[in-house]
Amino acid sequence: LTLAAAVLDPMDLPPRRPRPAAPAPARLPDVRRLPGLLRGALSDVGRALDIGASVAVHTLGMRSTGALTAAPTGTRRTAGVAVDLDDVHRVRKAVGGTVNDVVIAVVAGALRSWLDERGDGSAGVSPRALIPVSQRRPRTAHPQGNRLSGYLMRLPVDDPDPLGRLAAVRTAMDRNKDAGPGRGAGAVALLADHVPALGHRIGGPLVGQAARLWFDILVTSVPLPGIGLTLGGHPVTEVYPYAPLARGQSLAVAISTYRGRVHFGLVADAEAVPDLDRFARALTTEVETLRAACDC
Repeated sequence: LTLAAAVLDPMDLPPRRPRPAAPAPARLPDVRRLPGLLRGALSDVGRALDIGASVAVHTLGMRSTGALTAAPTGTRRTAGVAVDLDDVHRVRKAVGGTVNDVVIAVVAGALRSWLDERGDGSAGVSPRALIPVSQRRPRTAHPQGNRLSGYLMRLPVDDPDPLGRLAAVRTAMDRNKDAGPGRGAGAVALLADHVPALGHRIGGPLVGQAARLWFDILVTSVPLPGIGLTLGGHPVTEVYPYAPLARGQSLAVAISTYRGRVHFGLVADAEAVPDLDRFARALTTEVETLRAACDC
């Protein structure tokens, strides 16, 4: 978001003129503080690993699928699909919940169709999804930095009923919200804002390697300002966000709502998911399936 805010301007507003940055004064580190900084960094990394271990133990009984977990090949494939926000709102108004509940249920249903179509099968499959949650207050056109926490939930891919999948998502999200983003068996904290730079250097590679033990797929909603954006004076008509792909995972889903459309940005390991276009089509089909199921 910070990078996008640096190159995009709100529509119908004059472009921002960059301010010259004042040179930062050179400061030498106080070597007397290094032992304390090191202990603090190790403590924060240990806290992150403790949270991750408890989450992994809690969810190891959930069955995933080899389609979502594969040895990394270093290759990438991307796809994007947009659906009408009005269709999502029709489902939400008919059965309750939030827009986020509906789009997560759409992802679950699309995964079910995709797995069945490619021959992997969806019976008994309940992948663990990490759902990052933005803690930023008001939406602005030029956000500063990220403030994140996250929820962990089981995606009801194995449920054949589209409304049953949506009800399961609503129940899981309500339970996570009641527990809070930093507490509860179904919650996982993303501690990037609380771990100092030294802690990132020490624990970042280790935590990244352990991501596969914590969750199977990342499904994130990227908040955007409620106004139109321009780039070089030209209106931006579509926005497809892309989420990072954790090591050992095959697919990540990012979602943004912009100008009356819900945009799904998909990133996959190109060798593990050569049929990413099928999953993209399944997202559109699942919205239609939900509308038909609730007769809206």
